[in-house]
Amino acid sequence: MVDFKAIVNDVKTGKSYNVAVTGHHANSLIGVSIGEVVDGIFVGLPGYKLKITGGSDKDGTPMRADLPGNKRVRLLLSDSLGFHERYKGERRRTAICGRQISQDIVQINMAVAEYGPKSIEECLNPQAEDSAEN
Repeated sequence: MVDFKAIVNDVKTGKSYNVAVTGHHANSLIGVSIGEVVDGIFVGLPGYKLKITGGSDKDGTPMRADLPGNKRVRLLLSDSLGFHERYKGERRRTAICGRQISQDIVQINMAVAEYGPKSIEECLNPQAEDSAEN
């Protein structure tokens, strides 16, 4: 089985929420690419639409939206995603993951594209909602 850590960013408030995705919900995210919009039910947010904005694999290697596939590739990079130059003109060969989610990916970054009927905090913390009513 595959387990992911989904970081959901609420673009209205600027808050981010860390959600564990396991089981069949995690398996349905395999093969999805950066930039695609998925249903929020996969991370426990029914009625929401989430856009995948990035992620990283088990070694912390970042994903890039302009690199097809799901493999790790060593690219010669100047100042961009995955490498920041120390001096002007520096280039370095760096490992980067492709844009598709695979079993090696550990963290998936998502941003809210469409909001649902309940707030994110109500969906992710149902026990906080119950204690507020009592």
